[in-house]
Amino acid sequence: MAKPKVITLDGNEAVAHVAYRVNEVCAIYPITPSSTMAELADQWVAEGKTNIFGEVPVVVEMQSEGGAAGAVHGALQTGALTTTFTASQGLLLMIPNMYKIAGELTPTVFHVAARSLAAQALSIFGDHSDVAAVRGTGFAQIASGSVQEAHDMALIAQAASLNSRIPFLHFFDGFRTSHEINKIVLLSDDEIRAMIDEETVRAHRARALNPDNPFIRGTAQNPDVYFQGRETVNPYYARLPSLVRKTMDRFGELTGRRYRLFEYHGDPEAERVAVIMGSGAHTLRQTVNFLARQGEKVGVVQVRLCLPFSVEHFLAALPSTTKAIAVLDRLKSPGALGEPLYTDVVAALAEAEFSGLLPAGKRPEIVGGRYGLSSKEFNPAMAKAVLDELKKERPKNGFTVGIVDDVSHTSLDVDPGFDIEPDGVVRAVFFGLGADGTVGANKNSIKIIGESTDLHAQGYFVYDSKKSGSRTTSHVRFGPEPIESPYLIESANFIGCHQFSFIEKLDVLAKAKHGAVLLLNSRKRSAVPGLVVAVANG
Repeated sequence: MAKPKVITLDGNEAVAHVAYRVNEVCAIYPITPSSTMAELADQWVAEGKTNIFGEVPVVVEMQSEGGAAGAVHGALQTGALTTTFTASQGLLLMIPNMYKIAGELTPTVFHVAARSLAAQALSIFGDHSDVAAVRGTGFAQIASGSVQEAHDMALIAQAASLNSRIPFLHFFDGFRTSHEINKIVLLSDDEIRAMIDEETVRAHRARALNPDNPFIRGTAQNPDVYFQGRETVNPYYARLPSLVRKTMDRFGELTGRRYRLFEYHGDPEAERVAVIMGSGAHTLRQTVNFLARQGEKVGVVQVRLCLPFSVEHFLAALPSTTKAIAVLDRLKSPGALGEPLYTDVVAALAEAEFSGLLPAGKRPEIVGGRYGLSSKEFNPAMAKAVLDELKKERPKNGFTVGIVDDVSHTSLDVDPGFDIEPDGVVRAVFFGLGADGTVGANKNSIKIIGESTDLHAQGYFVYDSKKSGSRTTSHVRFGPEPIESPYLIESANFIGCHQFSFIEKLDVLAKAKHGAVLLLNSRKRSAVPGLVVAVANG
């Protein structure tokens, strides 16, 4: 057996690598932060790269996201395997076609770098507002929480969609996952081919609109039959969770990487459990593991298949000892009783109790809260604050974490001194200006470390919507173990400042660990030794 190929890349490229290989048409209209997926597909076509069928896919850029969705719908109706990449308002412009694609039971996968929707203001940064806004379209939704997961889930979603005829929306956190660089095990073309059942591809082609095989589709219906027609899809959705589970099992047999619809981490007899999806799950996993070693009975359930939400599989993941649950959503639903994941968990446990899957009176107390809107930081200290809240006799429902809400007082108190980063990881923070080469140099360094040594490496880059000319902060980690820390560095071993003027404007040592080293780019040579000594002495 060939040795797995290990490569260092970001979440967008990890997804595009799979999507390009399993599709014949990519209809694109790039939008931040999903743009890289579409741009790579366009680049690979220009380079003549082929998919697993030995063909160069057709990549067409439309005039808008609505046009891209229309092109996807049309290509699917010809029997072509088709995909697109989008985010935020771009996804909302695809809604009319998404209803049609799902209503006609047409398999496809839309890959979404989940991003905020413009509300009181526009934001290009990440949360789950956009994917929550299309829940009613009929697309199944599957979430990834890391670069490796995004790579793998892109293939699992494609295989499950072909097997089930249900279209999938595969999403991952915009910027936090889409732009994070990490070391992953790359899927080979043989593994990708093994996951795609040729019979399902042939069946998809056989359903194409063809003058030689006439079929009526896209009619208008009146009150006499429309209701009945909408209910005919129920069996397809009812069997989807089990089908996705089998697809994940098949993937595990091929690659050794095993996934679950709901994956539990923590004390097997946990009493306090958090439920979350996306990159925040890895932050909670690290926090839970740390607290469990301190003797705390805590756990976390990472949600992958969030729509349809399987009561049976969720209960199987939840420890029977659970007394209190905190459900975290990365969006706000103004005026609603709760955000989507919270209401799904509440409904799931109520249904379980009603149907007898959960003993009467054993339903845990459930509270919901919001975190991380528009890429707001979510770190272990905040994760601990959520789990600590569950200790209270009456934990706060509708809480927020990561902000100070002095208007409606929803926020939880956070201990900023809580730090669980392992000592074996080198942590470096670099300050630069957009387009000065700092980010590019750090990306190259990460790839050199990740691919030329046995070390694992991770990079994440913070810059605002002004991009070129504004301040950038690069967060770089590397060490001997896989790095699953989707949050910013708060205690750095090394600080690099590439603009001397920042010394007068920023506290560049705010994130410096005791004994850290400062590298200052300066023409004032006498300034350097004094600054280095100041850091070294804490």
